[in-house]
Amino acid sequence: MQLVLVHPEIPHNTGAIGRLCVGLGATLHLVRPLGFALTDRFVKRAGLDYWPHLDLQLHADWPSCVAALGAARLWLATTRSSNSLYDCRFAPGDVLVFGSESEGLPQEVRASVPPEQSFAIPMPGAHARSLNLAQAAAVATYEMYRQLYPSR
Repeated sequence: MQLVLVHPEIPHNTGAIGRLCVGLGATLHLVRPLGFALTDRFVKRAGLDYWPHLDLQLHADWPSCVAALGAARLWLATTRSSNSLYDCRFAPGDVLVFGSESEGLPQEVRASVPPEQSFAIPMPGAHARSLNLAQAAAVATYEMYRQLYPSR
């Protein structure tokens, strides 16, 4: 399993997502620019003692990330999608892609992936547009895990 964070801004979220990745044996890809230094104490604090075990890949920009992922099918998490996360059918090798906390996914990223490979997490409540990035990553990643490894 692989997750991509494009231009993450908040170190606590990245640390928590890093911990999620360690727990699932997933790779975390970070696409620069980042809103913090990777040596930031908040990243390490949120990741606790898991951070040294994280399979972390850094990319200068979106095109270099896509090149590193090769032929993997990308799934974009975006509130702009009309597709529900729970209608997605994940396959081995698929990659989840998340945008920054304040801006979401850049147009360059959204334009590079077919709309049918995007999803939103249902938000039936009347007063919330989206979840926190770390929460959204956990919900989507565990849905992918549930589909790929149903007997675990």
